[in-house]
Amino acid sequence: MSKYTEQLSYLQKPDEKNIPVELQLEFDKHVDFQQENWGFINNLFKILPLNPLQYKGFLDFKNTMFDENTCYLSNLDKEMMGLVVSSTNSCAYCLTTHSDALRGLTGDANWVDQLTYNYRSAILTKKQRALCDYAYYVTTYPQETTRQQVDLLRLAGFSDHEILEASFIAGFFNFTNRWVSTIGAVPNPGHYTHNR
Repeated sequence: MSKYTEQLSYLQKPDEKNIPVELQLEFDKHVDFQQENWGFINNLFKILPLNPLQYKGFLDFKNTMFDENTCYLSNLDKEMMGLVVSSTNSCAYCLTTHSDALRGLTGDANWVDQLTYNYRSAILTKKQRALCDYAYYVTTYPQETTRQQVDLLRLAGFSDHEILEASFIAGFFNFTNRWVSTIGAVPNPGHYTHNR
């Protein structure tokens, strides 16, 4: 019986016959982890195996940016930036999944909700505010981005390694917002209540 029976986007459902066995085994590990630890599965794992090699590439790229052993910014900072970008882009799917992740990292659902609705209403440190302002600006005004955005992050105390990573993160979330919205991905209802 196929693992891909639900219609969760505008696209056709994946067909297991078209997924290399070793990739399906890797996808299954992620799904088993989610089911065991969350009680539900992120729906992208039921949508994106439609193009399995591209999906594997996406997962590998994402993992390089969220490995705290090799990265410069914390995952909390990156998820915070992701919420600002997703809120600015009105990407409902990404807001749902990443607010869930940030609630898990902070244990503070009220703060995450404030950040999700309007980051300016949340209590932020100087460095957090600088990252959020940067994420908002480069999302809203990409054609007007100049050296000033880098200088503002330096003034807030960020190193160039951290600034480069912040640019990767802002770009990454804008990238995911665009294609997730385009394919009409439906978030798993579990993300709305998880980590509250």
